[in-house]
Amino acid sequence: MCSRRTAERLAGMRIAFLGTGRMGTELALHLLADHELTVWNRTTERTARLAEAGAQIASTPAQAVEGAEVVVTALFGPDAVRETVIEPGLIPSGVTWVDTTTVSPADADEFAAAVPTYVGVPVVGTLGPARQGKLGVYVGTADAARREEVLELVAPWADPARLRGVDSGRAAATGKLLANLALAISAQGLREAFALGAACGVDAEATLEMLDSTGLAFIAGMKGPFVRRERSTEGGDFTADAIAKDARLMIDTVQAADGDRPGSDLPALRAALASLEAEQAAGHGDRDFSTILVEGAEPTQG
Repeated sequence: MCSRRTAERLAGMRIAFLGTGRMGTELALHLLADHELTVWNRTTERTARLAEAGAQIASTPAQAVEGAEVVVTALFGPDAVRETVIEPGLIPSGVTWVDTTTVSPADADEFAAAVPTYVGVPVVGTLGPARQGKLGVYVGTADAARREEVLELVAPWADPARLRGVDSGRAAATGKLLANLALAISAQGLREAFALGAACGVDAEATLEMLDSTGLAFIAGMKGPFVRRERSTEGGDFTADAIAKDARLMIDTVQAADGDRPGSDLPALRAALASLEAEQAAGHGDRDFSTILVEGAEPTQG
């Protein structure tokens, strides 16, 4: 962690925060407690909670970063990063760029080459842990001093045991993709467990109970409230669109590295992606990805 002098220097910083979707808003709210925030989002209505909490609203990314000491981005994916940050040369010289966007290792390399102050800071977890400041957070850069400063800055987002500094944005991106691969495959495994249970005459609740103490216990506990209809997939924690986008990044990464080498096709992840894409085609992409367990497991009521 940083020294007391570093922590004092980081207090009260002027921060530009670009991208105030579901996760971005939660991250920005934590920073508002100690810093002066100017926020921007392509859809201005999504800045409303932050405006009410005291953030300044910018009409353009360029306006947001003017005078900023740190720029934080929480965008939908690498293409949005290129359009918003890289192509217009948005980051002022010397200003630290904290990018929480989920990107591939190759994307992280590209961004670090374009902006020397780039720090890859993907977060691992959903909205509940984000609100509680209990996310997993990777902080990746070869600049050790900058890494320590950013670790201090983003500490309010993180479970201290899951706040990790790594030596590159590439390493941070890899950690995030591995976490989301496990999530996607586990959800597909739970979907198939329900199918097997149903074939054996066992209902979803009994299947959830039987999965206790198995490798699927974590995802069963996380998504059980959606399966039981205690929670709606509308406005959920992590959308089908978002995890499908991440799954494509994983598949593209492996294909770029290994080509047609046998065993490099990520078949389990492709099965999960097929389930997610079916929900996207049904118009459920903006719902929690547990839609593959609910709407995807039985006809949608409507």
